[in-house]
Amino acid sequence: MIHQDKEVKNIKNKPKPTCCCSHDEPVHSDNDGHNHGHDGHDHEHNVKGSLFQMFLPSIISFVLLIIGIAIDNYFPQNWFTGIVRIAWYVIAYLPVGLPVLKEAYESIVKGDVFSEFFLMCIATIGAFAIGEYPEGVAVMLFYTIGETFQGMAVSRAKSSIKSLLDQRPDEVHVLENNIAVKVKAKDVAIGSIIQLKAGEKLGLDGELLSDSASFNTAALTGESKPDTKKKGEVVLAGMINGNTIAEVKVTTAYSDSKLSKILELVQNATTKKAPAELFIRKFAKIYTPIVVYLAIAICLLPMLFVDNYVFSDWLYRALVFLVISCPCALVISIPLGYFGGIGAASKNGILFKGSNFLDSISNIQNVVVDKTGTMTEGVFKVQEVIIKPEFDKDEILKLVNALESRSTHPVATAIHNYAGQIDSSIELKGVQEISGHGLKAVFNEKELHVGNFKLLDKFNISYDIDPSSIVYTTIAIAYDGKFAGYLTIADEIKEDAKETVSKLKSLGVKLTMLSGDKTNVVQFVADKLGITKAFGDLLPEDKVNKVNEIKVKNETIAFVGDGVNDAPVIALSTVGIAMGGLGSDVAIETADVVIQDDKPSKIAMAINIGKQTKKIVWQNITLAFVVKAFVLILGAGGLATMWEAVFADVGVALLAILNAVRIQKMRF
Repeated sequence: MIHQDKEVKNIKNKPKPTCCCSHDEPVHSDNDGHNHGHDGHDHEHNVKGSLFQMFLPSIISFVLLIIGIAIDNYFPQNWFTGIVRIAWYVIAYLPVGLPVLKEAYESIVKGDVFSEFFLMCIATIGAFAIGEYPEGVAVMLFYTIGETFQGMAVSRAKSSIKSLLDQRPDEVHVLENNIAVKVKAKDVAIGSIIQLKAGEKLGLDGELLSDSASFNTAALTGESKPDTKKKGEVVLAGMINGNTIAEVKVTTAYSDSKLSKILELVQNATTKKAPAELFIRKFAKIYTPIVVYLAIAICLLPMLFVDNYVFSDWLYRALVFLVISCPCALVISIPLGYFGGIGAASKNGILFKGSNFLDSISNIQNVVVDKTGTMTEGVFKVQEVIIKPEFDKDEILKLVNALESRSTHPVATAIHNYAGQIDSSIELKGVQEISGHGLKAVFNEKELHVGNFKLLDKFNISYDIDPSSIVYTTIAIAYDGKFAGYLTIADEIKEDAKETVSKLKSLGVKLTMLSGDKTNVVQFVADKLGITKAFGDLLPEDKVNKVNEIKVKNETIAFVGDGVNDAPVIALSTVGIAMGGLGSDVAIETADVVIQDDKPSKIAMAINIGKQTKKIVWQNITLAFVVKAFVLILGAGGLATMWEAVFADVGVALLAILNAVRIQKMRF
């Protein structure tokens, strides 16, 4: 198998065959993926120039070959014999043959003797040895043309992913004494104010300071509809500002921005191989040497059994056999199929961390979803505040607001939006987050607890209400060991959540909803969406147990979540899916698939992309094996010529590649 992963820039610079039989290296781009704004006309000119450069060796060989065949068969010349004729075909061979000979030599030096290059060199040099000069040139010529087209197909498959690498600008305009100064994005400190002009791309994550601004988020989410942000809302690197000047306060370092993490995921995506890719690698390493030995046997063994044995005839059959056996169609089209699937997904705002997860998600039988932030907006609003008369309502709210400011949970944001500015005079000590329960701290030597009612149960704090009687999400408050009251918070169901349930059911996938929220709230949402299995009041370990109950049945599971508490279940499931917009960094890093725009409908889309990718890959495997097996038998029996061999190799490879790139044009 050949280990050669050519990038677009390599193809442009080297007019040699570009067989991309394996994609071991991550996708890279010049200057860390930054876009330097090349002029469109120049870019088009460069593309045309590079294409001409890529095909120039093949054009030279083709012209010389056609002239040679014409003189041989239609316009005989007395001078075109002997050494002159041989030299003519050798010159026709060299433009396409030399790069392949070089690659074969380098592969042998590295210990990879039975490479595709080696097979082509043996076959074409052997054809010259028995006087079949035109066929020797033709095999190498069509092989090179096929490889060039394959290189172009791989580059095209990468383009949708590589476009992500152009979304982060090098420089931003930082306000210094109310003057916009151009600064390298990586040097901008947290807390700096960026001035974003109309049509300009944001370089770092931040908080919008302007009253409102409209952003194009297509590069990050695949969503073409502009997204209007209001003052105080989070804006992400890669978003393009609309038609007004906006100011953004930087909240995250350049290397830690959501986009930087996305780019890292994309760059590493090709290192994780699907089982079919790994199988083809192992298969090619065993298959190719066997084919070489069979070719030797086809050439030499008949002399022991055939009376009128002619060495040149059997050598020709062996050479045809070698050309046909070249595993190019398999080792190129299969990784290309998976790469196309990753590209198609990224274009729709879905990031797969490896082609192995495309395979896994195609076989998913159960989808288990978190409620808050996955099926609901995760944007809470305080509905009512009930504080017991013996407590000062304003003081309690200030304490709750100060404590919740230590949390990134959407509930904390809702409380902050309701309570307003945090009182800086409040000094909390011993702040602790109790997973699945809430927060606790000490103020004025008295303990403060804010969370669900299980938090109060945990610390043996009694309360005089029935939490199950309240439909909304409830935040319990205790101060100095006494129940102080509660807040109710409401969340909205996402507009495409019901559509998601319908699509998953149509794919034959079972759906379960798990949540740490109250059971009656969870059941209320489940009933609205048409989900029959829903469980509430779950701690992180309870979610793990529920998922394990499904795994005991040997069924595959995709868990979809967005919070820190979801990370253990994401890691446990067959495929972990994280909501990348509102999702925590821990959930995103643990997940195998990241949905960038938080739309649950993308869950069904991800499964569908996985199914289509796997379908295309197996179509290519079947096509290659069937055609090659048929023509191999003909070749061994002397019924196939070099021309049939070229079709079985290059032709089938091109057909497989055309099939593989289909996924990039599919609508999901």
